[in-house]
Amino acid sequence: MLIGYARVSTQEQDTAMQLDALRKAGCTAIYQEKASGASRRGREELARCLAALGRGDVLVVYKIDRIARSLFDLLEILRQLERVGATIKSVTEPLDTTNSMGVFVVQILGAVAQLERSMIRERSMAGQQAARERGRKPGRVRVLSPADEAAAVAEYQRGGTTYHALSVKYGVSVSAVKRAVYRATKPADYIRRGKV
Repeated sequence: MLIGYARVSTQEQDTAMQLDALRKAGCTAIYQEKASGASRRGREELARCLAALGRGDVLVVYKIDRIARSLFDLLEILRQLERVGATIKSVTEPLDTTNSMGVFVVQILGAVAQLERSMIRERSMAGQQAARERGRKPGRVRVLSPADEAAAVAEYQRGGTTYHALSVKYGVSVSAVKRAVYRATKPADYIRRGKV
């Protein structure tokens, strides 16, 4: 059985092109979702898709980066497919893990994709460091004033309140309150990560 999996990273993107290609490839069942591909956590449809595969089934994807964004993740998926006797094919790339050359090609493409992401990350970090050296602080602009941040953190540390209650009280998001508490309780880690 040919089982398709389609994924886009954001709600604004559309899986229509992938779905058309997967149907044309002969997929009898297709799992689709809108989720980041950085990790498998949170990709519920991928988990369902992989659980549905059995011996002789072929997992069909539009491109290999739709299912895995790191070599580690890709290899783990390949091992999972191998355990149940399934294989994987890409509609737009010459991938077919029914033979050893196909497995090799998948591993090479996964490694190239991981190298590209690492290079992007390095460039981003270098840009942030250059900005810091120019006196700019990269990252989100703090929405709480120093006084409000200190008050919110103090209230949270005293107990009896929640992030959500504080976010309502100060008119900010729950994430803003969490970041404020984290900065106050884990300053060394924040400095090490270049957040302060």
